[in-house]
Amino acid sequence: MPSQFFGLNTAYKGLLASNAALNTTSNNISNVQTKGYSRQQVVQQASDALRVFQTYGCAGAGVDTIAIERVRNEFYDTKYWGANTNMGEYSIKQYYMQQLETYFSDDGKTTGFKTIFDQFSVTGLQAVLKAASDKTTKAQFIGYAGNLTEYFRSMVGNLEKVQKDANQELKLKVDEINSLAGEIASLNKQINVIELTGSKANELRDRRTVLLDQLSNIVDIQTQEIPITDANNPDRETGAYRFLVRIGGGQLLIDTSDYKQLECVARTGYQKVNQTDIDGLYDIYWKDGEQFNIYDKTLGGSLQGLVEMRDGNNAEIFNGTITATGRKDVADKDGNMKPHDTVTIEVSEDHLKDLNKCNLSDSGGVITLGNQEFYYDSWSYTCSYDAAGNPTYSYTFVLSDNTLNDRNLTNDRVGKVATVGNSIDYQGIPYYMKQMNEWVRTFSQKFNDILNSGYDAYGNAGNDLFAAKKATDKGQYVFEDAFRYDRQTGGTLTVDVADNSYYKMTAKNFTVLAAMVEDADLLATRKNASDGVDQYDILTEIQSMISDKTKMSFRGCKSGEFLQCILSDVALNAGKANTFYTNYKNIAGSIDNQRISISGVDEDEEALNLVKYQNSFNLASKMVQTLTEVYDRLILETGV
Repeated sequence: MPSQFFGLNTAYKGLLASNAALNTTSNNISNVQTKGYSRQQVVQQASDALRVFQTYGCAGAGVDTIAIERVRNEFYDTKYWGANTNMGEYSIKQYYMQQLETYFSDDGKTTGFKTIFDQFSVTGLQAVLKAASDKTTKAQFIGYAGNLTEYFRSMVGNLEKVQKDANQELKLKVDEINSLAGEIASLNKQINVIELTGSKANELRDRRTVLLDQLSNIVDIQTQEIPITDANNPDRETGAYRFLVRIGGGQLLIDTSDYKQLECVARTGYQKVNQTDIDGLYDIYWKDGEQFNIYDKTLGGSLQGLVEMRDGNNAEIFNGTITATGRKDVADKDGNMKPHDTVTIEVSEDHLKDLNKCNLSDSGGVITLGNQEFYYDSWSYTCSYDAAGNPTYSYTFVLSDNTLNDRNLTNDRVGKVATVGNSIDYQGIPYYMKQMNEWVRTFSQKFNDILNSGYDAYGNAGNDLFAAKKATDKGQYVFEDAFRYDRQTGGTLTVDVADNSYYKMTAKNFTVLAAMVEDADLLATRKNASDGVDQYDILTEIQSMISDKTKMSFRGCKSGEFLQCILSDVALNAGKANTFYTNYKNIAGSIDNQRISISGVDEDEEALNLVKYQNSFNLASKMVQTLTEVYDRLILETGV
């Protein structure tokens, strides 16, 4: 039989439950504007009934307050993180592509490519055609050529700045990942300490979700929460959880209170990938020395956007099949001859057959032979024709000595694939640099060839107009005919990376011949030395070359249409970035609204809860008061 005071205890438990609900409602209302706060609710259940030996069976024992839990649907968190990752990637691409659009833009009235090229190829050339013997007119034409070279050098400076900015931002993102990882790991520890006691660490879990939201914008994340069970009783959960966070295609970052840190390490000269890369590009490593794979296609987030902008090569990397290995004696810095391994690789890609399109590092680098990496010091290009007139294109790499390569090559490498760099299917800075180099080399070759076939005002054979600055001194490269593979019709021709070929010319060192700047009469204008100084047939050939894409073509277009080709790429990528950023921003916003509709605090709903729980509290209080009066009467009047 229940105690005479059983009803009072039942009312008291109702009073406590209503008080907990009111406190929770108050907390919800207080945090209505708190970012990331999840609405909390009291979990209640009926107390176990008390069995009484009466005809009515069991007597209800009131209500138990089980827990205060946050209202959260983790499914929407996962969906939001995915959309936020994509938004982070295209936000970066949108920002940097807008810069490239600005740099390459040309309204035809200022100093863009079209304006400068038209000054050179139309205004300047027409003036020389009308007065081929006038030194002042020729000097003006050469000045316009100088403006053209300055345009490309300036563009290289702009693109290098973009690459540098992306590189520095990459480091900042790595620092941010480290900071977020440390905070999340600390929260995991605090959450487990609290929840081991049976309580719910709702606020700490909310803070962790906010941090995960931030992390998902930087890199793709996957989370996993595993209950920790009693070692002696695997079926019994302790209340604590093992919380795992993986990033960038499944690379473990956080394991509950333990976390790994990343660091940026600047590439050395031997680790340079592209001829056009700036010095000091960062690779990312775990603090334990293991390399972090930044080229994983599932890297995601702003980190992927930065990597693709900085390193994107349109998937045009060096790759081929190993056909031979060998040995070669190479002089070291002291002049001593040392044997080095060599490897010959046959290529079939169009961007590798033409050396003008080549973007291999000219200062050494890393080459993968089969599944192993080796350092190389130099390379040479070979074009060989067989008896039937079919060409074969190959590159021979001279590997570094065993201080860098601790293993020798054997013939078992033959037939395996060789690669340099990583294939990144995005048109980033290396791609645009490579495009400019190709135009500069091809145009200069065609232009200089015509000049060299003519004669100047002194009756001497023509000279190059376009040249390349040497990096080591104030001199200029003199391009030698012996390395002109583009004129080859048979036999075998090899061009070493150190040779004075047009490979030495880049948009960065593009310039005009210093001697011609000093003396404009060195500009060839006539086909024959015996012709009069007013003769301009060489200039007519140049005019034809510029206007006829069959004589000089860039991506199937005339030389003056370079900018249209580049701008089409930039506009396409910028438009794609804008579209995808907008789409993913809207998707992320929509999912976030769905999250908020479930976990957010609704002021109207909480106002109703306030009235509801207040009434419950008042009724429970009234019940206590009523029962107190009953017990007073029983005690005072009956002596129970």
